[in-house]
Amino acid sequence: MTMSKSFLGMVLGILLGSWLATGCNPTRQTAAMPTATQEATFTNTRTSTPRPFPDLEATPTLLTPPDTGWELIQSGLERRIIPISGNQDQWVESLYILRLDLDQFRLDIAYQEKPQTLEAWQAETNALIVVNGGYFRRENDIYIPNGLTIVDGVAFGSSYDAFAGMLAIDDNGAELRWLADDPYDPNEPLLAALQSFPILVQPGGKLGFPEQHEDNLQAIRTVIGQDNDGRMLLMVAPQGYFTLHQLSVYLTESDLNLDIAINLDGGPSSGILLADPREIVPAGIMLPLVILVHGR
Repeated sequence: MTMSKSFLGMVLGILLGSWLATGCNPTRQTAAMPTATQEATFTNTRTSTPRPFPDLEATPTLLTPPDTGWELIQSGLERRIIPISGNQDQWVESLYILRLDLDQFRLDIAYQEKPQTLEAWQAETNALIVVNGGYFRRENDIYIPNGLTIVDGVAFGSSYDAFAGMLAIDDNGAELRWLADDPYDPNEPLLAALQSFPILVQPGGKLGFPEQHEDNLQAIRTVIGQDNDGRMLLMVAPQGYFTLHQLSVYLTESDLNLDIAINLDGGPSSGILLADPREIVPAGIMLPLVILVHGR
């Protein structure tokens, strides 16, 4: 069943209306309840100070909304919003997903030393989708990606080891790789690439982040995955509920048919923008490094 635009806006507002302020271990906070006429466009309501977040599992008014199922946005592009329930069947998180047919879309990497908003990146590149990339650091007011990054065929930075994964883009398209199985070769002719960690789903749909590595830190999460049909999935969990191990277990056991999934930068860096129709999970900070999606 296709939802009306107003109802979709209401669902998106309920699921995505809670924004967090700082760090990769943010404080969770309540969602704003929209009106029935609210459109699927949101402003960034994160502030510089975290606000208290109630125990959603103990709040009976926050009932779990329905799974939207896969909805066709345009040829080759689907959207799904999956609500996540806690131990007492109360809504605790949501997963906003865009799924791409790579025969109809191409991916690219963009980077600049001075960060900017998702909206500015979209206006500059005219991309259909902009999502935050991997980790970065600041040195003398210049923002530098961590790990290997390739933009317009030019590589800089050092490759991560087996704990990480890579989005690799060449003339044949885009793929995700686990560096333990397929390490980066400086001689391979990549047009663009981005490395991040950890692997959440190992190739073959196996658990990627086992419990022994768990740090029990909950955070907003951004994930890039590729399913067994070769489609690319861009995912944001904006409520800050998942630890890395929990998310790894969820994705491995989900019905998303994932072959591989890689964790991208999270916390205030997490954000995604769809230009048409306009939908946004706004990042809490400006970003120097993003993944772009263009139509072919």
